Amino acid sequence: MEFIPDLPTLLAFSAAAIVLTITPGPDMTLFISRALSDGRAAGFACGAGAATGIAVHTLLVALGISALVVASPTAFFALKVVGAGYLLFLAVQAIRKGSSLNVKSGRNTGRSLFANWAQGLGVNLMNPKIILFFMTFLPQFVAASDPHIVGKLIFLGFLFVVESLPFLVLFILGAHGMANWLRSHPGIMRSVDFLFAGVFSLFAIRILFAQTR
Repeated sequence: MEFIPDLPTLLAFSAAAIVLTITPGPDMTLFISRALSDGRAAGFACGAGAATGIAVHTLLVALGISALVVASPTAFFALKVVGAGYLLFLAVQAIRKGSSLNVKSGRNTGRSLFANWAQGLGVNLMNPKIILFFMTFLPQFVAASDPHIVGKLIFLGFLFVVESLPFLVLFILGAHGMANWLRSHPGIMRSVDFLFAGVFSLFAIRILFAQTR
């Protein structure tokens, strides 16, 4: 089929996608922290939100909309501020309403699966580094002169999502497996809250310094 790249391209893309999937980022930080605090379902909901964001970014790149955002200094600056602000909000939430609050009961913090999905989606969509990444990463595997470039970009983007799913499952199950042990050590659990808050804050600072070139 015309929208499926050749085998060498698929193999190269798959190898790069796996490396990028296991590289820590705001998405991974969110769904691991949520799996620790609220359980596997919450972690999977956050992961599904991030995967939805990747699908949206793919469509935006394929349709050229992401290029318009990056080309506009005002729009790109606004995206950075909103994205960094959202991560800082999550950092504050990790400290104020972190996993230590439900350590004794082992029950979730009251967030619905939709709320967790929406947070995963929000963290992904409001990260300008992901826009820049997809604008530079996906086009490397499709020739600009290819008449089926839009279809191939969309195919590769969704392939990225499919390949990331097994790793997402492993990360979340691993975090959930640690939860029971952490609940028996509330001091360590509270330290984990501050750790995730620090990581979210660090990613917020990195986003603010993201450049289009």
